[in-house]
Amino acid sequence: MTKQNKHRQPKGLPNKEQILEFIQTSDTPAGKREIAKAFGLKGQEKIALKKRLKDMAEEGLIDGKRTAYHRMGGVPKVTVLKIVAIEDGEPVAEPENWSPDTKEKPPRLMVKESKKMAALKRGDRILARNEETERGWRATPIKKLPARTEGLMGVVEKDGSGNYWLAPVDKRVRDSAPIGDVGEAAVGELVLAERMGKSARSKVKVVEVIGDPLAPKAFSLIAIAKHGIPHVFPQETIAEAERAVDLPLSSDHREDLRDVPIVAIDPADARDHDDAIWAEPDGKGGYRAIIAIADVSYYVRPGGALDREARKRGNSVYFPDRVVPMLPEVLSADVCSLKEDVDRAAMACHIRIDAEGRISDWRFTRAIVRLARNIAYEDAQAAIDAGEAPEYLQNLWGAWKLLFKARQARDPLDLELPERQVRLNDEGVIEEIAIRERLDAHRVVEDFMIAANVAAAKALEAKAAPVVYRIHETPSREKLMAFKEYLASQGRKFALGQVITPGLFNRMLKDVSDPAEKALIMEAVLRSQTQAYYGPANAGHFGLSLGSYAHFTSPIRRYADLLVHRALVDAYKLEQPKPKIDLPDGTGLSDRDRDALHQITDAISQTERRAMEAERDTIDRYVAAWLSGRVGETFDTRITGVQGFGFFATIDKLGGDGLVPVSTLGREYFTYDEKAQKLVGEKTGTEYATGDRLKLKLAEANALTGALKFEVPDSDGKGIEPRGNRPAPKKRTHQKKGAGAPRQTHDQGKRGRPGNIRHQGRRK
Repeated sequence: MTKQNKHRQPKGLPNKEQILEFIQTSDTPAGKREIAKAFGLKGQEKIALKKRLKDMAEEGLIDGKRTAYHRMGGVPKVTVLKIVAIEDGEPVAEPENWSPDTKEKPPRLMVKESKKMAALKRGDRILARNEETERGWRATPIKKLPARTEGLMGVVEKDGSGNYWLAPVDKRVRDSAPIGDVGEAAVGELVLAERMGKSARSKVKVVEVIGDPLAPKAFSLIAIAKHGIPHVFPQETIAEAERAVDLPLSSDHREDLRDVPIVAIDPADARDHDDAIWAEPDGKGGYRAIIAIADVSYYVRPGGALDREARKRGNSVYFPDRVVPMLPEVLSADVCSLKEDVDRAAMACHIRIDAEGRISDWRFTRAIVRLARNIAYEDAQAAIDAGEAPEYLQNLWGAWKLLFKARQARDPLDLELPERQVRLNDEGVIEEIAIRERLDAHRVVEDFMIAANVAAAKALEAKAAPVVYRIHETPSREKLMAFKEYLASQGRKFALGQVITPGLFNRMLKDVSDPAEKALIMEAVLRSQTQAYYGPANAGHFGLSLGSYAHFTSPIRRYADLLVHRALVDAYKLEQPKPKIDLPDGTGLSDRDRDALHQITDAISQTERRAMEAERDTIDRYVAAWLSGRVGETFDTRITGVQGFGFFATIDKLGGDGLVPVSTLGREYFTYDEKAQKLVGEKTGTEYATGDRLKLKLAEANALTGALKFEVPDSDGKGIEPRGNRPAPKKRTHQKKGAGAPRQTHDQGKRGRPGNIRHQGRRK
């Protein structure tokens, strides 16, 4: 028995499963030394263990930083938690690294306090062992961890006493850290730092100077550093990419499609072009179509340096000012990218679309293509609208109308989710922030891609081959219960006994005529949905109303698609001749891919969430920078969320969520009604509820953190436009002062129990 693990370990080099079990059941973080000691390894066995651990990190089994690999979508067995509240005297925690979409809340765990670790308070960090019980998630603390300045990135500041401080650039971190070694950094510069000791109050040391935090392109650098996104390719990866460029490309072992007028329709500023499409009438009321996808698996081979780096990155990350690509630019922006008038390697998906828009047949080939055009969405749409489109575009629109017909019959989830677009000039300065226009041209490409993705999944299933599915599960009963309770607070009904389908939500939204109320219900529907992920076990795609779905169409920017290509190569015998240059053999799935598909898909689901959060953070910073010169102005806003400490609102047609602290709402006490998602004034009955529209004054706009703060110009409740028809407010009972939980201010950062905690407004 060891300190790290209570179970006796077999002697000798452990296999991957034994290593994972040891890490997950260890009382302390288990690294190479602890594993070697537990299994009694010596000499060459230690060297073999080091290589095995490296392989496991590359496969996504472990993170390579002495912590256990864990599956996304739930709470890891052992992970770092942060205390977020004290409820009924018991600490409540959330996973520190939870990163789902913006509308899904992290799971909350009740923490079992022990004599050894009592008096936990809000903001404390702990390493805990977690389990799911009938009453919900429970956490047992293993050890208390020092406080952390998120990413240890911030701006150097100097106080009146000459002391240096690191002001954080993460809006979730409030406290600055003392700097013990400022190095060559100057006041006002953005820097990376590291702790000089283990204590939460230890000073930090500046290790890298990034420069002006408000300079063009600084916002994406902040996100890259904060989220730990790999952005520098190792030399061996670049060298392999340069060798791959020399791979021969001919029609000897490929279908020759160079005479087919295939076109790529993309954003005007796109640098990588994964996909291109073509269609023509079949004479039977339907269409024959080809979806040509970059043949990345020909260049990025299993087990090579390119493959290891692509797997580690998981996907490309897109910022307003730059792209952090999954593959080196010589491949992503050049050799793999489908461009007009040059020969390119492609994986071709041939489909037949019948008169009802159904996909009646499909086949996959490796091809050589030469695109007729690379055309922007706006240009393609303009040509169609003007009636001047060439035949190849007219055919694409004709085929799409059939696909759209089948889509309507399928009735997938139809949510209008506006996307913010940041436009920069050549110097990186913001020119405009607007909602991206949604054109039919976007829908044309989207529906062709969905058709190809379905065909890929079904083609692999037909061969009983491994499939990396894109999975979106039916909403859980817990989320549906919360959805039902929320609708009830708005005077609407939702029956849980019925079969839950996307169409059910669509019909509900169509019945809402008031635009403000519709936006409110739409957000509630979105909150009820599960997070999509990748996995080898099919559970369908609820949102698209599809039984089988796999990502096939973007292998330049998504590792999941590359795995699907490799599986198709094996299943349909599409292997290419062995190259004479120094590259790994084979372009199909390796044995390691097959054996670790579950772990790989979990890892790339995690990198996808990381990219989403980094992209969202960066957009928030650009919006705050755009608004920083308009502090004091009044904007039309809509309330997007309500908590006991205040409410969040977003500016119409611009976005950018900002907080209105309850302490700024005047001298009246406000009660938080969690089910109805509203704050209610005790004396006047003034309500601030999710979905309300009102004018708010911008009080702060912090470009470094992306945080906004609003104020109500007139706190007597006038000027609030309620969303839809509200049920009559119910009378509520309140605890007497001193009889229960105390009144608390927003600055105290406390959250009370729903319905009976009163929050103090501005003091007299």
